[in-house]
Amino acid sequence: MGELVTVEDPDDPRLHDYTGLTDVELRRRREPAEGLFIAEGEKVIRRAGEAGYAMRSMLLSAKWVDPMRDIIDEAPAPVYVVDPVLAERVTGYHVHRGALASMARKPLPTAAGLLAGARRVVVMESVNDHTNTGAIFRSAAALGMDAVLLSPDCADPLYRRSVKVSMGSVFSVPYARLDTWPTGLATVREAGFTLLALTPDERAEPLDAVAPHRMDRVALMLGAEGNGLTRRALAGSDVWVRIPMSHGVDSLNVGAAAAVAFYAVTAGRPSA
Repeated sequence: MGELVTVEDPDDPRLHDYTGLTDVELRRRREPAEGLFIAEGEKVIRRAGEAGYAMRSMLLSAKWVDPMRDIIDEAPAPVYVVDPVLAERVTGYHVHRGALASMARKPLPTAAGLLAGARRVVVMESVNDHTNTGAIFRSAAALGMDAVLLSPDCADPLYRRSVKVSMGSVFSVPYARLDTWPTGLATVREAGFTLLALTPDERAEPLDAVAPHRMDRVALMLGAEGNGLTRRALAGSDVWVRIPMSHGVDSLNVGAAAAVAFYAVTAGRPSA
């Protein structure tokens, strides 16, 4: 069972995993290099454990010890109990959910390996906003997408903000990074996927006209907020598709557009 340890010094080296959580650039470098990510809140911590991620430690305020007792009893990891003020000094923000866990990352699968067992995948280019990343993963999980592929410069799905916004859905949808971009799209095409590039361009075909839910294997390409897919990515696709708009609206937030497009790709029938 996890060992309960009361910590009163914010500089205690045992709290290293939790320091500077609001420093995005620092955490983006540190977490993958050190093989960890932070799960925030009881539900997310539980979902991370259920998905098979090993716990390194937990950081709890005293009132969360009893609600998390079953996890504490099962986790072979130390549990640091701290005052909320100290938690804020360590992390850099008010931990209003009262519970954090440092989890060990798993090795990522290869793109080719991931594609072998998939029929509906998302391909994200330069989506580097963590909120959008989390929203896309949540919709992908809810609407039955099989996997997510990321260009090399996409945001980390296991960054705390992405995990939180996704409500732990980043643990439900397998993902991999393409080593090169956009040449890595060849791996997707070679696996038998039709590459659909989602764009508001008027030259694109309406999604319902393309009927992606009837295609055998579909890879839906999404670009970053504002800029959308680059010219090189569009050139590497098979078909440009768009969501028809009304009332003079020219586009949707990428998170909202993803949800609409996922529904069209899966015909609204989640696979699990």
